[in-house]
This record gives sequence, C-alpha cells and structure tokens, in this order.
Amino acid sequence: MNALLALAQIDPVLGDPAKNVTLHCEYADRAIAAGAQMVVFPELSLTGYTLRDMNWDLAVRPEAPPSYLLPLLEKSRSIPVIAGGVEEGGSFGIYNAAFLFENGTMRTVHRKTYPPTYGMFEEMRYFSRGQGVRAFDTPIGRIGVLVCEDLWHLSLPYLLALDGAEVIISLTASPTRLGGDRGDTLHAQQVNSENHKAYARLLSVYLAFCNRVGFEDGVNFWGGSQIVGPSGDVLSTAPVIDSGMVVARLDDGEIRRARRFSRHFIDEDPHLVARELERILQKGRA
Repeated sequence: MNALLALAQIDPVLGDPAKNVTLHCEYADRAIAAGAQMVVFPELSLTGYTLRDMNWDLAVRPEAPPSYLLPLLEKSRSIPVIAGGVEEGGSFGIYNAAFLFENGTMRTVHRKTYPPTYGMFEEMRYFSRGQGVRAFDTPIGRIGVLVCEDLWHLSLPYLLALDGAEVIISLTASPTRLGGDRGDTLHAQQVNSENHKAYARLLSVYLAFCNRVGFEDGVNFWGGSQIVGPSGDVLSTAPVIDSGMVVARLDDGEIRRARRFSRHFIDEDPHLVARELERILQKGRA
C-alpha cells in the first residue's frame, strides 16, 4: 500500500440525491486532481441526515441503482468512491449504509450496526441494525468501514483490525454540542480526535474520520475530518464548519514500523478473547 486518500467534507442537501450526486462528482474530480486513489464522503452524504420517513423513498438497492446515480457510477471508473446512503435490504429492511462505487459498479460495504436513539438522535425509529463488520480489499489496501456511532463501540474497530484492515474509515454526521469547548477547539472535535489517535495507536492502523458540515433541521455539523497514522500521529485535519477536502498518504511501511516497534497488536490473542467472551455470555453477565 502506498496511496493517497482524500476525505470530502461536504454539506449535502436533505432529500435531493441528484443534487448530492453532482456534488460528489465535483469533489471526486478534486480528489483526482490532487492525485488521490480513493475519495470518501460522510454518513448519508447522498441523501442528507435528518430523513425520518423520507428514508423509504430514498432507499436504493445496489444491484439496481436508480438513474440519478449514473454520473457517480461513471466517475467511479476514474476513482473509487465511498459514500453514505440509504439501502433497502432483501427483506425490505431500511439501513443506514456505506456504499463503494468502483469501476462503474456499486456495492454495500457496511450497514450501520449501532444506530443511536438517545438524546437528539432517533435513528432506530427509521433504520434497522446491521449485523456485522467485514474488512475488504481495495486499490488502496485492505480497509474496513464504519458509520458514525459504530466507532464509539471499541469492539468494531478491533474486529476490523483482526480481519486484516489496515485502514479503518468512519463515515460520520457528528453534530455540534455546546459546552466544554476550549479555546478554538470544539469539545466534540477534541474528544473524537482523542479516540482516533487511541484506536490508530492501539490497533496500528490508519484511522480516517470523514465528518459532514452544514445546518440541517436546526442542527449544525462541525466537520473536522481527520486522518491519523498507525503510530497515533495526526496526518491531516480539516477545519471545523467549512466544506473542503483533506488528503494524506497511506503507506503500509508505517504500519509495519508501528507494529514492530510496539508489538501489542501483533501479540493480541483473539482466541483468549473468544474463550472469555463465551464464559461471560454463559454466565449471563454481558
């Protein structure tokens, strides 16, 4: 792996996927001009976040994509694109999903496993839960994709790393929350960045966090998209509030170096974890 990854920090239009596809294509062109080998967009970037009952009308099946996706499918012949949208499953469940557009095709690479329904969030009213995580091979290496809240459940990035992911990507729609801010840094930005550095360092992987911006239904999304290296070093961070794009180079030599100088991930024993989880589950304590 030796590739340039781009994160497109955009402000999608709620309920207008055709307009959002145009925006995706514009940023894909920017990524191509920057020399990137892949471009990533935020959670529900194709539809907007606060969909509620619109999710039924905007849900797609990757095996039969609607015509408004054709420009993005064509663009994917020049650069692979990961974007967020709404998927209709085979049993007609509706999922908050991450799609990979590559070589003129579209497929689901992750369904959000932990749609939140607490505080201001109400996703479980409108989305079914995904039932697993899988790493997969791409032109930039073996990667794993999560969606927003999933990254706050440490089991999921751990499982992706065990499945061989060298890059963990989070598609996010994180709102601004007032209170606790320190100087020019939003509290949400600070806490999320601390998590990114911890995951990257402990799993010896690249961590890419792509967050959206803009206002929607009275809610502001703060941006701050970020790429962190396998030693926990921040490689690139987008500004808060404003749209834009950040890029960083991914090099498996850095993963090799991180894992050899600090062997905690190489020495990890998943069989021990499996045994102890089974013991805990049998006692009914989980």
